[in-house]
Amino acid sequence: MTNEDFFRSRLEQMIDLRHPLAVLAQRMPWTQIETALAPSFAHREREGQVVEDEDLFGPNLQVVGAGISAAGRPRLPIRLMVSLLYLKHAFDLSDEEVVERWAENVVWQYFSGQVYYEPRFPCDATQLGRFRRAIGEAGVEELLKATIETAVTTKAVRPNEFERIIVDSTVQEKAIAHPVDSRLLEIARAKLVQAAKAAGITLKQTFAKEGKDLRRKAGGYAHAKQFKRLRRVVKRQRTLLGIVLREIQRKLGTASGSALALTRLNTLMARAERIRTQQPKDKNKLYALHAPEVECISKGKARKRYEFGVKTSIAVTHRSGLMVGARTFPGNPYDGHTLSAQLEQTEILLEGIGRTPKQVVVDLGYRGVDHDNPEVQIIHRGKFKSLDKKQRRWLKRRQAVEPAIGHLKSDHRMERCWLAGALGDALHAVLCAVGYNLRWLLRALVRLGLDALFWSLIYPRWVALLRHFQTTLPTLSDFGRRLDFAAAQ
Repeated sequence: MTNEDFFRSRLEQMIDLRHPLAVLAQRMPWTQIETALAPSFAHREREGQVVEDEDLFGPNLQVVGAGISAAGRPRLPIRLMVSLLYLKHAFDLSDEEVVERWAENVVWQYFSGQVYYEPRFPCDATQLGRFRRAIGEAGVEELLKATIETAVTTKAVRPNEFERIIVDSTVQEKAIAHPVDSRLLEIARAKLVQAAKAAGITLKQTFAKEGKDLRRKAGGYAHAKQFKRLRRVVKRQRTLLGIVLREIQRKLGTASGSALALTRLNTLMARAERIRTQQPKDKNKLYALHAPEVECISKGKARKRYEFGVKTSIAVTHRSGLMVGARTFPGNPYDGHTLSAQLEQTEILLEGIGRTPKQVVVDLGYRGVDHDNPEVQIIHRGKFKSLDKKQRRWLKRRQAVEPAIGHLKSDHRMERCWLAGALGDALHAVLCAVGYNLRWLLRALVRLGLDALFWSLIYPRWVALLRHFQTTLPTLSDFGRRLDFAAAQ
């Protein structure tokens, strides 16, 4: 021990090691997680560039920058970053909040593999986003797989429970404002003017004052249900956006900005043209200028007719409700067409356990896909007459997935996805399931600990009572034989 650490207390001496999170820190397969994620952060070999050089023997060609570079600051421990992702989604925190609370919580630091208390932030909040993108969808699935295997090793769930699962779909909403035509048109005009200025294009007129006034009028007319005036205002907003678009198109040749600014301007122009020309009943509409992947999905809810995001499939075990799959499906496909892909992900996550799903309990949205999934038995209400008593009993627990989806949204951040792009949607769905499983494991460890405490109190009394009966049993049997003999006389 160094002199610096001689006067510092270890975290294991500062906390209660019976805390569920401290117990879970000893049960998680950290080595397996680090081995799976380490290739994503290895220094890659570069081809280099051929440059012309001149020495004593004349001009020659040399390859510069080839090989594996050791430049750059040392990366943070993988276990630390993985633990921050676990804690973020388990306790419904943002990137900024989780690093702040980590610096204050000694149990969280022990869970992250720290030996001594650290009062500083573990990292900058932006590093969590870069870590997510680096590990990708396969990396976050490894985190979900680790929680499933931990549930088996701690005997919180039996391996044969993974052979029967429940699958359902929901909508993971994107963090966008409700799409209104007048708002989209005004934002497109303002962003186009800003991008044109960054690209070095001077516009004759930006319509900033008129655009702001029209946006205010549109809100007032919509609130007062004066739809004729509202349509006239929206028509004028389309006209102004078209004027700005055409002027930028004419002056693209005079742009003096960087290549990145021109690329961003062209992207905004294409999206603004989509917003300008789309009509209420069109397909593949653009609902957010910064998130073109957003789709309008109607699930038939009375309280919320339309949801704007991406369709997400959720799979849980039939008996214990452990998450064994979460996957996004862009394009709003039919629920039944997503079942095979969801089962594929679940089978990958269950490889370490050696079990595969054999029965899948679903709702009526998954009818007609038995031929596409011949290796599993699909159970739903449409087959009720052909089901036996056991299968009908299984069908009664189909609704158990609904509260799990509710907890995913209210407690684990699936209510709104703040990550950018379709990749962000996919990562966010799996990470929400990871956070759900971590909280499930914490409750399971408490339950298992209480069970052990119960049996430690009951077992000695039970053994004493059994021994008492064993000593009194010969006396009771002899008394019975005497009663039989007296009756015979």
